[in-house]
Amino acid sequence: MKEYWGSLASILGVLAFCQSLLQVLIPPELRFATLKLFNRIFNMFTSYCYFDITEIDGVNTNELYNAVQLYLSSCVSISGNRLSLTRALNSSAITFGLTNNDTLFDTFNGVTVLWEHIVTQRQAQTFSWRPLPDEKRGFTLRIKKKDKSLILDSYLDYIMEKANDMRRKNQDRLLYTNSRGGSLDSRGHPWESVPFKHPSTFETLAMDPVKKAEIMEDLKDFASGQSFYQKTGRAWKRGYLLYGPPGTGKSSMIAAMANHLGYDIYDLELTEVHNNSELRKLLMKTSSKSIIVIEDIDCSINLSNRKKGSPNNSSSIGRSYCDPEMRSGTGVSSGDEGGNSITLSGLLNFTDGLWSCCGSERIFVFTTNHIDKLDPALLRSGRMDMHVFMSYCSFPALKILLKNYLGSAESELDEGVLKGLEEVVDKAEMTPADVSELLIKNRRSKDKAVLELLEALKSKAEMKLKSGGCVGEKNLNNVEEEEQEKRALESPKEGCDFEDSVKKEEEDEEKKIK
Repeated sequence: MKEYWGSLASILGVLAFCQSLLQVLIPPELRFATLKLFNRIFNMFTSYCYFDITEIDGVNTNELYNAVQLYLSSCVSISGNRLSLTRALNSSAITFGLTNNDTLFDTFNGVTVLWEHIVTQRQAQTFSWRPLPDEKRGFTLRIKKKDKSLILDSYLDYIMEKANDMRRKNQDRLLYTNSRGGSLDSRGHPWESVPFKHPSTFETLAMDPVKKAEIMEDLKDFASGQSFYQKTGRAWKRGYLLYGPPGTGKSSMIAAMANHLGYDIYDLELTEVHNNSELRKLLMKTSSKSIIVIEDIDCSINLSNRKKGSPNNSSSIGRSYCDPEMRSGTGVSSGDEGGNSITLSGLLNFTDGLWSCCGSERIFVFTTNHIDKLDPALLRSGRMDMHVFMSYCSFPALKILLKNYLGSAESELDEGVLKGLEEVVDKAEMTPADVSELLIKNRRSKDKAVLELLEALKSKAEMKLKSGGCVGEKNLNNVEEEEQEKRALESPKEGCDFEDSVKKEEEDEEKKIK
């Protein structure tokens, strides 16, 4: 045994001596050229080529590595014996991944490729401003040489697109609002966010199914229309106007759109924006694949219909088209130093000007209870492309509400009661919010809920018939008064100035008559 180990030691010594002799006799340049020639000869006889995708490229994180990791998680979740489990920040789903030095086959357009996850220990680091992880991670892609062009041209782009879709679906959506007074948060951003957990979907949304399907189809065409918008030279954005009486589901529609597309929501409060420049900065800080919402645009700031504004009409708060502020877009402060000076021109540029193109795949949603109060410039295509009237509760919408709150399908209801609901629901002009409240109160007893709803609808229809339609007008007047009070509370000084100007105009008119 000693002789064996002695012989082995002698052989190793001879090899070490030969290696040292070669390093002395053969210069490093010649050794490198020899190694390069050997690799080239080896590559000539192999039918595969290899591509390395490292986790860190220099000092920056490689986006392609994260995309490949997320994409492969959809494959290994189905087939895999040893998996790693992860859950990202703000994510509602657990993703799977390849473990250290594991391999996986994938197929794309009939071509089979091999992915290998390689993890090695990193060498001792010298001083660095950004210390690197102890482990060096990366993916190696093995493909056949004849498939090289197909894989590099299409496969990697497909992986990036698929990973972005998975990331958006897995990640919790956020609801943003602009900070009060234009202040910045701790990271220097003008938007504050909270997780968006609204459960509204198009399936639970109470509205006409035909109109609902039309909106869903329009959203689908928009989300998948990147090439179309590029080909036609249009900015990848779309505007919606939701109008109708209060309680008809405008906010629920916005939530359903966000859940359907997987977009974040930016709820823009115009009363907290001081000027047009600040409005543009807010737009620049929004992300792609988002919905920018301006609710109650007719009572947020003074952007009323210019055609209705005339010196002789004291009840109008609209501005004349010849107003220098309208033409120049400079704006005038509404009194004190911190007043709001957003102009119609600034809002139009925000929605349809050059600044609206700083990003892609954005949806602008405006809501109002009085579409007639909005300036025609806001209503035209390119700013509010699709106008959606959120009407009173119809019979198809009523059936959706019965299913949502009582779990009752159409076949489970009494035919007489169902027919009575169908006959009276359109005449009553009851909002989905009011119908929902009646069903919620009696959700423990389905029969009682349906009968009470029928009585409520009949009572409201009779009241409307007796008053000759004045009930609806009275409700609209009450809503308008509430909006004016809300506007006055939010901007007391502006409300006082407005009342003073109206009184002054009335006094002038009385003097002229006398």
